[in-house]
Amino acid sequence: MADSLRAFFGEIEAPDRSLVVLNRSSPDPVRNLLDSLLEGQPVSIRDAEVPDGDGDVVALVENGEVLAQSTLDDLLESVLLINSDLYKTGAIDLGDVELPEVLRGLDEVPFRLRGYPQSNKEKLLLIVISRVIERIANETGGGRLRSSFQRLSRLRDERGTYEVYESVARSGVDVHVYGVDDADPAGELPVTVHTGTSYPYRRSWFVVFTPPEGSDAESGDRPGTGDHAALVALEDEPNVWDGFWTFRPELVGRIDRYIAEHV
Repeated sequence: MADSLRAFFGEIEAPDRSLVVLNRSSPDPVRNLLDSLLEGQPVSIRDAEVPDGDGDVVALVENGEVLAQSTLDDLLESVLLINSDLYKTGAIDLGDVELPEVLRGLDEVPFRLRGYPQSNKEKLLLIVISRVIERIANETGGGRLRSSFQRLSRLRDERGTYEVYESVARSGVDVHVYGVDDADPAGELPVTVHTGTSYPYRRSWFVVFTPPEGSDAESGDRPGTGDHAALVALEDEPNVWDGFWTFRPELVGRIDRYIAEHV
């Protein structure tokens, strides 16, 4: 049994995966955006020419095998041309949040990400993953979602975040929120509030969804509906996060139980 949120980093698979941009015709600034998203991470990126292949396709590769593909346009529209303010203000509807398959396939890869101003893009990856998990919960319409905010006032101050959690909580999901007690979201939202000042409340960022027992991930209208999903990130240095995400049901379930019993 894990004795801390940090202990779960020792249980992830940490696969050796890389991205290959196939038949690139897009300009260098587009390629640079992709580089900036994954700068300093254990995921290399290279270009390659493939005869008779489509252009501007990004492939996720492990041991020479292509696991997933997404177009550069998909990455631009969902992540690379997005900034975090669009999520905070609610300019992006929860139903429009998408996770390209090549990023979904980076599950259980450990990341170390910097927030603004050190990096304009790195932390955005965790924001997108968080929204994707929240979208899965919202569209499943049941199960349990546990989310930490460091400061609960973020639910009040960030309109987009407030609207997401209002939608998820009213969809039938059992929503639990965690953070330092500088606001009371339970006064406006149908959520269970957990407050404290220990490390997990002040320095963790988790979004953990467990669907109802017996739910079928293939029964939803969109891929991912009904999935187990979890993001775990820890801020061991100011504005620097160690994080990973996983869709492995057994691991998600144990993360959920640890939070329920120890946070």
